[in-house]
Amino acid sequence: MTVESTAARKPRRSAGSKAGTTGTKRTTSNTSKKGADPDLVQLLTPEGTRVASPEYDRYVADVTPEQLRGLYRDMVLTRRFDAEATSLQRQGELGLWASLLGQEAAQIGSGRALRDDDYVFPTYREHGVAWCRGVDPTNLLGMFRGVNNGGWDPNSNNFHLYTIVIGSQTLHATGYAMGVAKDGADSAVIAYFGDGASSQGDVAESFTFAAVYNAPVVFFCQNNQWAISEPTEKQTRVPLYQRAQGFGFPGVRVDGNDVLACLAVTKWALERARNGEGPTLVEAFTYRMGAHTTSDDPTRYRLDDERAAWEAKDPIARLRAYLEASNHADEGFFAELEAESEALGRRVREAVRAMPDPDHFAIFENVYADGHALVDEERAQFAAYQASFADTDAEGGR
Repeated sequence: MTVESTAARKPRRSAGSKAGTTGTKRTTSNTSKKGADPDLVQLLTPEGTRVASPEYDRYVADVTPEQLRGLYRDMVLTRRFDAEATSLQRQGELGLWASLLGQEAAQIGSGRALRDDDYVFPTYREHGVAWCRGVDPTNLLGMFRGVNNGGWDPNSNNFHLYTIVIGSQTLHATGYAMGVAKDGADSAVIAYFGDGASSQGDVAESFTFAAVYNAPVVFFCQNNQWAISEPTEKQTRVPLYQRAQGFGFPGVRVDGNDVLACLAVTKWALERARNGEGPTLVEAFTYRMGAHTTSDDPTRYRLDDERAAWEAKDPIARLRAYLEASNHADEGFFAELEAESEALGRRVREAVRAMPDPDHFAIFENVYADGHALVDEERAQFAAYQASFADTDAEGGR
């Protein structure tokens, strides 16, 4: 389920060319929190009914029943992993966890649109995209347990380490995409960020550079409605995808709970990038069903009715309804997947609890290329501090 390689990169169009239009539906104001649906690209309704889209049907026309089951499996296992990580944090095994609950379709749909040679710049919630890139889910947990700075080699899967500084990875992605273009490659770059990050200056700078240099980058914004406790309408007066117009490249809003629509729209955006048509802003309109992180209490700022309304649009239930109605999956498939989900949960628990503690002195490595007297002094002070605990334990054992 990847976009096939195109011919050699076409001459790049200017930001004001025809490529600056999307042909998609537009909204004129930000979506109300009262439950009104946005005007957006959708291929599967919340009830699981397939609807036609003249612009995007061709991007999923070759998706087979087996691949549909694969998308469903991806979402189910990603959700199970996410739930297990949340439980582990509550049990004191992780310092923090950023849940993706409710955003599985946006991540799996876009992740499966990528080719192996594309490069991904995530934030810290893209567990589903990491799954699609072949990153072992247990590797995602090392950083949140405090035993490493990421746990995987970004160049092995073309999936960068998680970025905690909000919005900064969009600059990294844009620079990387500019390099890709200069190398003459036909691969593309995708940068993930949230609605909260869209207010960061780094994101605006990224849009400027990407537009001016016609960089082959897709800006994928998961608009989950809440930047911690700040609703989207407190950050913007127009739908987020319309911001792209001011920078001279297209933007499109897609139903972020519709895995087929996210797959199709991302393929379209990546195709533009490969063809030398520059950047695209994709706004995946979805909902964060859980807390921003495990340190957050969303009941202090969100209404239960709002969450209930979005639970009715659950991305996993939506695709299951379509699979069952189309006779593309039977009870045996769902039962096998449930067993696989349980096995994944056990593996994650065992892996986290078996993670060794990090070397306490690793913090002093790689600070300076050739070493530094001050760092040596700090290392010695820290060694004496650590030794004091051993002395105390020895005295207590006498």
